[in-house]
Amino acid sequence: MKLLRHGPRGAERPGMLHSDGTIRDLTGLVPDIGGAVISDTGLAMLRGIDPATLPVVDASTRLGACVAGTGKFICIGLNYADHAAESGMQVPPEPVIFMKATSAICGPNDPIVIPRGSAKTDWEVELGVIIGKTAKYVSEADAMDYVAGYAVTNDVSERAFQTERSGQWTKGKSCDNFGQLGPWLVTRDEVADPQDLKMWLTVDGQKMQDGSTRTMVYGVRFLVHYLSQFMSLHPGDVISTGTPPGVGLGMKPPRYLKAGEVVELGIEGLGSQRQDVIAD
Repeated sequence: MKLLRHGPRGAERPGMLHSDGTIRDLTGLVPDIGGAVISDTGLAMLRGIDPATLPVVDASTRLGACVAGTGKFICIGLNYADHAAESGMQVPPEPVIFMKATSAICGPNDPIVIPRGSAKTDWEVELGVIIGKTAKYVSEADAMDYVAGYAVTNDVSERAFQTERSGQWTKGKSCDNFGQLGPWLVTRDEVADPQDLKMWLTVDGQKMQDGSTRTMVYGVRFLVHYLSQFMSLHPGDVISTGTPPGVGLGMKPPRYLKAGEVVELGIEGLGSQRQDVIAD
């Protein structure tokens, strides 16, 4: 299934994508796409609903972030061998973990907002893993049982805030509209192998990133297991698993976003996003 949230920001309603390409409304059947709704039991209930019987949502309706109630937006740094190489950094012996503020989360087609004082706003197409039930000290063998599904994420980053000012990476990752998520949550049964998905990103039609989850250093199964050793993962939590090469930081000379540009990105089987770049 492909689950989604539609409507104005802060007032999104639950929905699903029908096989005919139309968005269907789940209002009244589930409270939202999150919590118990994305557990195995909740997803089984949703699979029993015939989308053809649901109201059609106007195609022009805004899409919100595809999951509600995200308590943690956990990011993994330098998790693609080829991206680490372009960054001039070593592949870490254990996953690099940092947090993106949940206030950065927005819809897949909401604009990228260049924050005040920014000169180095960058893009990062990433595979997002959405947790479906509480995970604590889970084994690697069982880790996939805790995954509700997957989504496209854009881990927008301000590189000067991130690396040129003292402190941790969080302030370069957490500006408003730095976390586009969606267009939909694709349930794990629809993704045969999360470690074999093509991914891409363009700026004004120019291909910047053209990679695959095959080059991830630490895969989805390991990351869910690993993170659960340090913190409980809860339904709706998002793990953004790193980006392939082609970010602006890695170009010679570096190239960063400017107001008026358009960013488009997608992952095989998970849909695509389109964002206008605007200045705050």
